[in-house]
Formats: sequence, structure tokens, C-alpha cells
Amino acid sequence: MSAVRLLSRLRPSARLRLPRRLRLPARLRGPGRDRGTVSIEFLGFLPILLVVGLAVVQLGLAAFAVQQAGTGARAAARTASMDETDHPPDPQAAGRAAMTGWVARDAQVSVDGGGGDAVSATVRVTIPSLVPGVADFGTASRSATMPRPQEPGALGLRPAAAPYEGAPPR
Repeated sequence: MSAVRLLSRLRPSARLRLPRRLRLPARLRGPGRDRGTVSIEFLGFLPILLVVGLAVVQLGLAAFAVQQAGTGARAAARTASMDETDHPPDPQAAGRAAMTGWVARDAQVSVDGGGGDAVSATVRVTIPSLVPGVADFGTASRSATMPRPQEPGALGLRPAAAPYEGAPPR
């Protein structure tokens, strides 16, 4: 047994005071010996938390880019499917206008009319990167197909040939 244990078993009146050089340091003597360990563990775990948080934000950004590509494809296909008299001249511009500015800046919009009953539009968007040192995470591509109207002016966007005035006179 050590001298410290023997002395701790003695009655309080019989205990002797040890010289300072034989006493244990305060950090080893009593409660509170592990003060600060939580801070050290947190500092060790903090980089992992930051990487996981950055990955979640990057995944959300990629999902947003895919959603914006779908929105642009639908707008471009809808505009291209209109009759010549009903739609603006540029479906690519309509597709870009439907997307958020920073996503639409690098978007590639292609429209395939094909002369059939439907029009297809494809939008390819670059997924931006938040991770330092990684240039990009590839591209997101979405397509949309819209049917063409069967008769000219079916969408009702141009004025009628003769306005309706009510029932004919008797």
C-alpha cells in the first residue's frame, strides 16, 4: 500500500500532513479530474459535423438544380407547342426565364418540334459546387413533352374573328 492510502485510513486526528513534495497534484486528488474533456471531444468531432452539413447542403443544391431544369423544360416545351400566332418567338428564352437566374446562366435549352403532334424540350443545367476544390458536380438534365393544339388559335390568345353580341334579333 502506498503512503497516501495508509494515511487516509487513519483517524482525522491521527493524520499527518504530508510535505508538499509528497502530495499528489490537485488534478489527480479529487473530483473534477476530467474537466475539459467534452471540449476536446467536441473539437475532434467538429470537422465531421462540418463535412456532413456541407454534404447535406450540396445535396439540396443538386436537387434544386434538377427541379429548375424540369421547370425550364416544361416552360420551353409549352411555349414551343403553341400555335405560331399564339406564342412568343423564342422557346429557349421562355425556358431560361422560368428558371432562377444563377441556374439559367449556364443552362442549355434544346427544343425538338419534329413537325408532329407534340413538342419536346430538354434542359441541361450545371450543378454548382459548394465544396472547395471541386469545380462542379456534373450536370442535371430534364425533358418535357407538350402536345400541340389541333386547330390554330385553340389556346384563345388571339382575339376572336367576330365578337359575340348576344342573341340574334327576331
